Amino acid sequence: MALTRGCFKFRGLRGCCFPEFLHYPTVCVSQLTGHPLSQFFTTAKRNTIISKAKRLNAKYEQFLERNFPRFYVIYSTFFRGFRLLFLDFKEVSGIKHKMTDQGLKYSQLHYREMEKLRRFRRDIIKVIPVVLLSLPPFANYMVFVLMYFFPRQLLISHFWTPEQQKEFMEIYHSLRARVYPNAVKNLIKAVSKVPDKRLKNELLQLGTKVQEGIHPEISQLYLVAKLFSGRPLEIRYVNARQMKILSQVMFLTPYLPTFIMRRRLRSHIMEIHHLDQALNVLGVQNLSEDELRIACYVRGLNSVQLNAAECKEWLTKWVQLSKKLKDSEASLLLHSMVLLSTNYHNSRKSK
Repeated sequence: MALTRGCFKFRGLRGCCFPEFLHYPTVCVSQLTGHPLSQFFTTAKRNTIISKAKRLNAKYEQFLERNFPRFYVIYSTFFRGFRLLFLDFKEVSGIKHKMTDQGLKYSQLHYREMEKLRRFRRDIIKVIPVVLLSLPPFANYMVFVLMYFFPRQLLISHFWTPEQQKEFMEIYHSLRARVYPNAVKNLIKAVSKVPDKRLKNELLQLGTKVQEGIHPEISQLYLVAKLFSGRPLEIRYVNARQMKILSQVMFLTPYLPTFIMRRRLRSHIMEIHHLDQALNVLGVQNLSEDELRIACYVRGLNSVQLNAAECKEWLTKWVQLSKKLKDSEASLLLHSMVLLSTNYHNSRKSK
């Protein structure tokens, strides 16, 4: 086919243009690279714009850091949080694809994959309102204000500074620790309905020791495990007052209908039970210090003021108990979040 347009020069590159027939698009091709020049120029222009935007953003951040250091901390924490959230999203998507492709259930995953899914599910529910607020143009500045005044209530740990993470974990634990005495008190009241006198006495002694400030042994808990698979201590039969208390222990809202609270409690404690099985396979000793602290905290213990060795000791005993329990005895694991955490700090101090 003959060409109707001549060649042209552009900064040393020669190119030819195809005829502008209706059924042929006009495309310029570089004789040096063989690539369409329009694509070359578009890519170069895009890269130039991106590099300019990066330079402007860097200057803006330097300006904030010099003139508004406190705001800069919030600003940098905000965008770091979104990056971490995006990375979590990609990782969770990969885990979901793996589950679909291999036909795996949640309980069949590795420990870290199970923990990632558990945390992401809880985090995303809390962060969705913040993400929606930040979508309109310039709305992220309003989010900065909310971050400054209500970081604990509105944001997840991705958007907290390291100091805030420790502070807020202490606050959240203090809120659930307030109900620990009532949880033990209600457990002792429920024991009066247990028909087996020997096990009834064992559980009464266990509850009384916890009230007196004594940290129980794992063997004492496992001894009474059978009582938690039937009336009145199995999750299906726990009274409404105790369910509200245990919901607060697990950071769940207690202001829901009874049947919903009961279902959520069972779902969340079974999730932890499956995590324990996977952790038993992985080995507590293979967790990092941060993973140890988070694992203990999720199971009811305030791990902020503990060292890695103390966290490892407590978590090892927890896993020893959990791996021996049947699914029908999950209520004992739920109550153990209180029984094994209430006096642990005092027992460490006495040693």
